[in-house]
Amino acid sequence: MKSIAIVEDEKMVAEELASMLEKEGYRVTCAEDFSRITEEVLALRPDLLILDINLPEKSGFQICREVKNKSTIPVVMLTSRDQLPDELHALELGADEYITKPYRKERLLARVANVLRRYEGRQNMLEGPGFFLDRGTYTLFIDGTSVLLPKNQGKILEALMLDLGSVVSKETLCEAVWGTSEFIDENALQVNLTRLKKTMAGLPMKLQITAERGVGYKLESPSEGTVENP
Repeated sequence: MKSIAIVEDEKMVAEELASMLEKEGYRVTCAEDFSRITEEVLALRPDLLILDINLPEKSGFQICREVKNKSTIPVVMLTSRDQLPDELHALELGADEYITKPYRKERLLARVANVLRRYEGRQNMLEGPGFFLDRGTYTLFIDGTSVLLPKNQGKILEALMLDLGSVVSKETLCEAVWGTSEFIDENALQVNLTRLKKTMAGLPMKLQITAERGVGYKLESPSEGTVENP
């Protein structure tokens, strides 16, 4: 049974959506705590997220960005905002569909089903800008090609993608690769990082690994910062 999370602050609208989707055989969870909504969605790991834009605490745009930065959960924006700039902005942030209220039941159900079909088999994928990483095999898919990464390099890239845009400490990377940060020769981490950077440099990647001296590493676009020697 496919699971769907609904992030909608109008209770009647959320309940109507939930009832409609449950009748179609979906398992539905409606958000209640909007103060930690991104964390709640990521913890639920639904097969699909239906997301309003005008919400308390933070906007649906921000939630969409945060969810897409850390997962491959498909997002359907369902909103009363019917302006083209809003729709384009949502799609740029990674939304898979943009549906305006009032909506036709048949159209919404068809688009939900279509998005779920598109994501079949991608539950194990981490998505970055223009590329995917298979967390089971550590295969990197980009620009119509695939590269099988050595396990250690794959684990490093996975850890960086799980906290995309933020600095990941050396200790966290060591734990991701070797299961511990103790008794690990830092040179071993550097060797794997150097090899991963070289592989990424040979691909049309929009991101690169940069070092923040004395803190750790992160993935970012070349325009966002400069690479420092560790």
